[in-house]
Amino acid sequence: MDNWDEIRTAYQVARLGTVSGAAEVLGVHHATVIRHIDALERRMGVKLFQRHTRGYTATEAGQDLLRVAQATDDQFSQLSARIKGRGNEVAGELVVTTIGGLNQLLVPILSEFQTAYPDVELRYLTSSRLFRLEYGEAHVAIRAGSPPQQPDNVVQPFLRLKSAIYGSRSYIEKYGMPKIPGRMAGHRFVGMDDPSSRAPFVQWMRENVPTHQVVFRSGDLRANREAVLSGVGLGFLGTFECAENRDLVEVHPPLDEWDSRLWLVTHMDLHRTTKVQAFLNFLKDHTAHLRDEQP
Repeated sequence: MDNWDEIRTAYQVARLGTVSGAAEVLGVHHATVIRHIDALERRMGVKLFQRHTRGYTATEAGQDLLRVAQATDDQFSQLSARIKGRGNEVAGELVVTTIGGLNQLLVPILSEFQTAYPDVELRYLTSSRLFRLEYGEAHVAIRAGSPPQQPDNVVQPFLRLKSAIYGSRSYIEKYGMPKIPGRMAGHRFVGMDDPSSRAPFVQWMRENVPTHQVVFRSGDLRANREAVLSGVGLGFLGTFECAENRDLVEVHPPLDEWDSRLWLVTHMDLHRTTKVQAFLNFLKDHTAHLRDEQP
């Protein structure tokens, strides 16, 4: 509708009965009100008001316009109230994006969050792609590496995940325990399929393990974990997902240089909303024990 301003002006004139009253409510000059009324009457080809010394009285056509405009105004008021209400609720869709390999850590926390806030509909997206928060593709992103630099994003440190080299008990029984670094000849490794990855442990493997000894590669961290568990080779796994697994043997303890830093990223327009703040606080509270273990 290309003349909504004029209709809104006419509605206020019909409701209040005077040009000056409508001008005050709308915050415009009284000449603007008169211009809107005249333009709307010309466009519709009908008189909407009878002009007289005491003000404006709506004609039959003006009364029709008043009823429609009143209903529309009420609907907009209800819509505004609903939108404001949603801003104060922890409900509706919540899109969380993260790198792969964190399912074991995050999914139980997400489940507990939905138990606490049953009206939330979660979308949990794992991808190496950087979702565009400025276009509303996600509410919260968990990213790894250097702190994201986009100026409109709010970036908070989250976790520093420690990694170690593990092998399955069946692998150790078959190939023996290697000395790393040192006696690695004859041993088999599981690695990432992205040779350009900047992940610290990928860089270490690229610099220290001959290519021909990396016998299994995947871009999926879950596949690499299963390969290590199945005895395919030795590989890097997060300590948080291995501590309770009796089928895994720690071949080399974590090194600081292998740590992966994680960041919580939100867009500044959504950062302070009730829903996003509730999720961020919940996530931090339920991972506090991991931060407490870090120096």
